[in-house]
Amino acid sequence: MDSSHVSLVSLIIPSDDFDVFKCEKPITLGLNLNSFYKILKCSSNDDSIFISSSDVSDILIIIFESINNDRISEFELKLIKIDTEPLGIPETEYSATISITSSEYRRISSEMITLGDTMQIGISKEGIKFEVEGDIGKATVFLKQMEKENEVDVVKINISEPVKMGFALRYLNSFSKATPLCEKITLKLCKDFPLQLEFKVIKSGFIRFYLAPKYEE
Repeated sequence: MDSSHVSLVSLIIPSDDFDVFKCEKPITLGLNLNSFYKILKCSSNDDSIFISSSDVSDILIIIFESINNDRISEFELKLIKIDTEPLGIPETEYSATISITSSEYRRISSEMITLGDTMQIGISKEGIKFEVEGDIGKATVFLKQMEKENEVDVVKINISEPVKMGFALRYLNSFSKATPLCEKITLKLCKDFPLQLEFKVIKSGFIRFYLAPKYEE
């Protein structure tokens, strides 16, 4: 969760998605994500990555092994103590679920942020509408649910009741950095509840971003 308690991210990678996975008992490790990211950048695209630690160690061991096994890099990352309670994500019955291409979401968020700070997202049976209004003007993008030759490009909507809420564009635009991970993403909305934005990763894993709605003062 970010420091302002507005957004939260959850990454789940099932054990079956790993080539090797061993965890004899549940363990919680505290990581500095900026430091972890710097180490991951030291790997090559084809490297195998081995990550290990234990409940009695204060370090995380990260090993990169080249595809030809001719280069092995090993890093040790100091773990940090996390004093806060584990974050729980309550189950929510969303009133609207939509599926759009990652490229469309990235395009909308990058275009809208040039006009304002808040984007209204409205979902109905007819489609999904993105709206923004700022000092220099306003913009609207409406995506219809209709058949297309390429199934990936189809906008899919599952709705029990119409919903419309506003969200901070700087967060929505930041989430778009994950769009290279998959072709399609899923957005779920329910009145007065955080937006859920899901990206599929690997085989059956996912990254979910949660963003609290923004209310006009």
